[in-house]
Amino acid sequence: MLTNISMADFYEKYQNEHLDLIDVREVHEFQAGHAPGAKNLPLSTLEQGYKELKSDQEYYIICQGGGRSATACQFLRAQGLAVTNVEGGMNHWPGDVE
Repeated sequence: MLTNISMADFYEKYQNEHLDLIDVREVHEFQAGHAPGAKNLPLSTLEQGYKELKSDQEYYIICQGGGRSATACQFLRAQGLAVTNVEGGMNHWPGDVE
């Protein structure tokens, strides 16, 4: 089952604690602007790239609108990782971007 968090709830947590945020948009999208501290792991390379993620950590997954991150979450959960989909993605990001 997919675990989701609203952008409002995520952003509040993000401001108050260190969260592992994975941005699954393609490299050019990530470079155009991303949440500070996010790591880029494009959905197109996730099948290999996920192996660098640690099984004992929780990850928050974000994309542009929420669709790709939901797909990524399903895949990552099937690999045994603890993941939460950030609803609305960068379209609803309220803060500064890098």
